[in-house]
Amino acid sequence: GHDPRDSTSVQKQIPNYLKTLDSPLQNLVIGVPEEYFQEGLNPEVETAVKEALKIYEKLGAQLKSVSLPHTKYAVAVYYLVATAEASSNLARYDGVHFGFRAKKFDSMIHMYSRSRGEGFGTEVKRRIMLGTYALSSGYYDAYYKKALQVRRLIKNDFDAVFSECDVILGPVAPTPAFKIGEKKNDPLAMYLSDIYTISCNLAGIVGLSIPCGLSSNGMPIGLQILGKEFEEDKVLRVGRMFEKETEWHTMRAKLE
Repeated sequence: GHDPRDSTSVQKQIPNYLKTLDSPLQNLVIGVPEEYFQEGLNPEVETAVKEALKIYEKLGAQLKSVSLPHTKYAVAVYYLVATAEASSNLARYDGVHFGFRAKKFDSMIHMYSRSRGEGFGTEVKRRIMLGTYALSSGYYDAYYKKALQVRRLIKNDFDAVFSECDVILGPVAPTPAFKIGEKKNDPLAMYLSDIYTISCNLAGIVGLSIPCGLSSNGMPIGLQILGKEFEEDKVLRVGRMFEKETEWHTMRAKLE
């Protein structure tokens, strides 16, 4: 909800999500993006998600093939916009005003560098460096500004689809879940795993991930439900439809 101390929060009434959670959704139209089922998608993930779509059809939903043509740019756009924002926002953590301060230093500059060097982890440092580069003189227009322009195109894609569909369904990631730490030494592989989810962040819309199957080695496969901004209640109800129709409410408890 609205926070008077946060200028980025919206002053909008929050519905009681639990009250409408089990309410039926009449004439539900589900958009299925063709870009989410192309080369690079693990066959087990594709099968599990398509089986989930069949369940929604059985429940009376209409499936509609849609296109989000700028999806292929989402990873590049996100890792320019997000790193630039991280670089800007984290500049305040200097060991004086906010956050961690190093215990040993010889001068103010030394305190700044040691505090930031010791206080930030590897991934945070990587994002600060990428973001600082994207915002630097001579590169701002070529990288950050261009990324914002493509971000608008991504948002336009979603607006067009939501004009004819209630929600969008697709996979959460191209592969089943991987073990904790399995890809920590391969940040690029981690970034590419975000291909289906970061569009949601760029467009400022609602997203929900729920389990919809298990891979052959027992790792969870995720189903993603996307909805228009401020339509959390509808997205939660669509997720609840699937949960009630399957055994995933009990499987979720086992996974947890």
